[in-house]
Amino acid sequence: AVRDENNPEGDIELSVTGLRPGEKLYEELLIGDNPKTTEHPRIMKAREDFLLWPELLKRLNALNAALDRNDMIAARAILAELVSGYSSTGEVSDLAFTGIKTTAA
Repeated sequence: AVRDENNPEGDIELSVTGLRPGEKLYEELLIGDNPKTTEHPRIMKAREDFLLWPELLKRLNALNAALDRNDMIAARAILAELVSGYSSTGEVSDLAFTGIKTTAA
């Protein structure tokens, strides 16, 4: 049972701590402002921009190289080019990139 003001003897306490970097409050199934209709009035389809495979492969290789160098700034810039509507939410929170040392428990 959930432990709260009304049930102080409950064994599970829930607490809202907020979003972590990269978390979303909701998920969108259609990206973009221009969904197309279908034969069914409640079913829409997306018309997405895409890169041809040779160009996508080139950019994926650049992303892989940036990740191999642990260059998160370059990796985020490549993602911003590749993913329509992507925008950074703040600073890089990767512990390896920021140099914060952690110890194993």
